[in-house]
Formats: sequence, structure tokens, C-alpha cells
Amino acid sequence: MIRTSRFTLAAMYAAVILVVAALLLPFVWVVFGSFKTQVEFMTDPGAWFPHGFPLDNYVRLFTEEGFGQHFVNSAIVSFVAVTANVLFSSMAGYALAKLEFRGRNLIFSGVIFAWIVPYVAIFVPQFLIIVQLGLVNTLAGIIAPLLVSPLSVFIMRQFAYSLPSDLLEAARVDGAGEARLFFGIFLPLSGPAVATIAILSFLGSWNSFLWPLIVAQSEGTFTLPVALAVASQASNTTDFGILLAGAVVVLLPVLILFLFLQKYFIQGVATSGIK
Repeated sequence: MIRTSRFTLAAMYAAVILVVAALLLPFVWVVFGSFKTQVEFMTDPGAWFPHGFPLDNYVRLFTEEGFGQHFVNSAIVSFVAVTANVLFSSMAGYALAKLEFRGRNLIFSGVIFAWIVPYVAIFVPQFLIIVQLGLVNTLAGIIAPLLVSPLSVFIMRQFAYSLPSDLLEAARVDGAGEARLFFGIFLPLSGPAVATIAILSFLGSWNSFLWPLIVAQSEGTFTLPVALAVASQASNTTDFGILLAGAVVVLLPVLILFLFLQKYFIQGVATSGIK
């Protein structure tokens, strides 16, 4: 057994602390900056700490900038996207891994191909479809492309392969149908993969900027990233306090979700073949 010297161990811990500090410093600066006034930014833009911690920027964010409605829009988009991704990707992954049918490998190849195709290659056709469906400037138009992703199907399919088929076969012998097998056995055992899909789909929908920017053409359908960008261009002078407060509001739900699901996320990545 190789023993690690105290000096080597201390050096490793110091390196980890330095890397973590370097990653966290920008976020700490954003949080502190969200409490600063415009005068503080103009007089000393590089200062780390504000003169007190007033909530004026956050109050103005929701009263003057209407971020309450934008927050609700983002929450609706993300909730529907996460729910649909978990359900549809689980169904597709279960079928591709545990059911025998003609063309299964061809369909999975299509999933992989859809995964590796650059988003810019499908952006215009995707928008034209939304226009033809009459979903421009609606939350439904923003949500539609987010309902399922090839990556989520791939993760669930790989996870399904790791589950023993004997368990499903035993249930089939007892007379269980596919719906019972899926909802009663497979889905409850797929917690890590479901958590991974939930986090990835939430990140993709909550932080999405380009697609909502094109589809949402009025303030009533703006999501948080779009509203934040519009607010930064609303006047000749950028209100940095408002922008940083908005950045904290956008970041906070993502941080909370990851803190609660990080254990399952790591398990899901480890068991689904993602390296």
C-alpha cells in the first residue's frame, strides 16, 4: 500500500482549495456587487465589499423591472421541460434497452445522430416549424423544443442496460404488463438517472437564452435570461446593481437544485456511461 506523505497530502489539499477559490471568486464578487449602488460602481468599480447590504437592487428588480412575471415564465418553462424530459426520455430509454423490436438499433443511431448535430444546423428549421404552428411569442413555443433531448434518452438507455433484466422477466411471468413494469419497477429504480436528466434539462431550459430571445417577442413571455439582457440595454447607462441582482436570482435556483440532487447526479453520470 502506497503511503502519501504529509507534505504531499497538504500540497494536494492546498491545490484543491486554490482551484475551488478561483472558481468561486467570480460568484462571490457577483453576490457582493448585487448590493452595491450605482454610485459605488462609478466611484470604485473594483471594490469587493459594498457599503452595507441594502436590498434596494432586488426590490427594484421585481417592482420596476417586472422580474416577478419573468421568474414565473422561467419556472413554467423549466417545470414542463424537466417533467416531459424525465417522462419521455425514460420511456424511450426503457424501450431501447429492454424491449426487442425491429429497427431498435437504427432508432438509437438516430438518437446519437440527433445528439451530435450542431444546434445552429436545426435552429432555423425549428423556428419555421414554430411559426407554422402559430406558437411564436408564447410559452408553448419556447417549451416545445425542450420536451425531450437526445442526451437524456442516451443517459436513460445506458442506465437501463445496467439494470438486471431478470427482475423484469420475473414480473412478466407473474402477469405484469409493460406499463406496470415501467412505472412500478423500472422508474422507481432509476433515481440516479432521473436526477441527472432533471438537472441537465433544468439547466438547459432555465439558462436558455437564444431560443427564448427569438420566440418571445413581448415582455409578457420573456424568461429571466432574456429579461436580464433587455434590462441591460434599456438605457444609455448600464445599471450594474440591477444586472448583478438579476444574475443572482437566475443562479440561485440552479445552485439549490444541484445541492439537493448532486449525490444522485454523480451516481447517474457514473452508471450511464458518460465519461
